[in-house]
Amino acid sequence: MKDYEIVYIFNPNVDEDNVSQKVESLQSLLLADGGESLAIDHWGLKQFAYPIGDWENGYYVVSHMRVQSSALPEFERVLGLEEDVLRYLIVVNQGEPTTQESVLAEVFNPAGPLVTDDDSSETEEEPTEVVKDSVGPRGSARRRQLDGPPVSILNYKDVDRLSQFITEQGKILPKRTTKVSASFQRQLSKAIKRARFLALVPYVGSHEY
Repeated sequence: MKDYEIVYIFNPNVDEDNVSQKVESLQSLLLADGGESLAIDHWGLKQFAYPIGDWENGYYVVSHMRVQSSALPEFERVLGLEEDVLRYLIVVNQGEPTTQESVLAEVFNPAGPLVTDDDSSETEEEPTEVVKDSVGPRGSARRRQLDGPPVSILNYKDVDRLSQFITEQGKILPKRTTKVSASFQRQLSKAIKRARFLALVPYVGSHEY
């Protein structure tokens, strides 16, 4: 069995109760074949980055399932017949959470402050990620330098992070501009393509569609 992430985008006119019933009915096909439901997250109504057909928004649901890959063809066949599903995506889950956040690597700081019981009421401020832009010689390409904890698992649903690597025209910044590793650039490209398919980020700049 493998762990899969399923993202559903439902017709925005379908209420939460009916969405839950539809998801339960659809996923029963996977459970009947020995599958297991690991997590489900209702994002609710979200504005699309670009229209899907005549729709400007949709109801998002993200589900994690552990299933046999042989059960997916029939599941997708039935899913494709569900007229209230505007779009869906099924991918192998590689540790991405159901939320829109990436997983950051833990950074050990031996010189950091020691928190004792006396000051446990005070919360230490989390390190933030800073984006520094520098304009190229012709004012075109902008280098993105990221400070803060490195990304352990890049989440294709993490719109805020992905947007740092997309130009105002909607194009993916090249490796010579991002200055990231070749491996991360490949992950980045795949993540942005998935996010585009789910209408989380636009294909082109907002002024062009």
